[in-house]
Amino acid sequence: MAGLSDILETTQLEKVAEGFVFTEGPLWHPDGFWYFVDIRQNLLYRMTIGQKPEVVRKTIGGNGTTFDLQGRLIQCEGDGRMVTRLAADGSVTTLADRFEGKKLNRPNDVICRSDGSLFFTDPGYRVPLAERELDAAVYRIAPDGAVSLAVPVEYPNGLALSPDERTLYIANTRWCQYVHAVELDSAGNMVRRRVFADMSADGTNGVPDGMKVDQAGRVFCTGTGGVWVFAPDGSKIGIIEMPEVCANCAFGGPDLRTLFLTASTSVYTLRVKTPGMPHPYYKRA
Repeated sequence: MAGLSDILETTQLEKVAEGFVFTEGPLWHPDGFWYFVDIRQNLLYRMTIGQKPEVVRKTIGGNGTTFDLQGRLIQCEGDGRMVTRLAADGSVTTLADRFEGKKLNRPNDVICRSDGSLFFTDPGYRVPLAERELDAAVYRIAPDGAVSLAVPVEYPNGLALSPDERTLYIANTRWCQYVHAVELDSAGNMVRRRVFADMSADGTNGVPDGMKVDQAGRVFCTGTGGVWVFAPDGSKIGIIEMPEVCANCAFGGPDLRTLFLTASTSVYTLRVKTPGMPHPYYKRA
């Protein structure tokens, strides 16, 4: 893992759970456990390291997860073509399934901004052409529930925000494989965008997918071979090599220095030197 010595505290991956089909959606809860999903089995799990994962609920193609400012779990449910909210009592509310009366494609990943707004990706490639009503895009759900178009993108997948929340990173998965950097104004509206990092590579074991940012502004994005790490200026630092195709990652643990990696049939952890960016909910919990 050359080039990563200043970032990684441990270089040996620890497999903490296995026996799944395709893991995704990792999310740390400040009460001391992780959420993640098995997309192919339509299951949302919670797990305390060292204990067996427990099923929370059956999803409809559950994928990316985040919290709202009240700590309720927000999830993209791709097969259901919707973004949902899970309350403490187990009830599920649909936050978005349409834009301007048209059905969403397949919501994939979702993040929360400190003002309470939610950004989510909606790629269209896996929806049959005859069933697509919208072009692929990133959408924003305002705190009052209004859904608006944030950024049109060819194939948007993973999302992350810079530490100052003025840059929205978007992984573009198909065709041209790269990470977009979208400049936002103070209200969260797009000002301009650029290609932040080229992630095209030979091989088929992974594409630009899940992303997270540490407190130094470095971007961790899963891709071919493992997790690619970029400096804030977009220069590539190195790749955390994975034994399985890795679709997503998340920072967690009490110090936010445990990197939790969802990789196909398993989940792994590594320790890093710099904490990840705290979710806005953590500051209120």
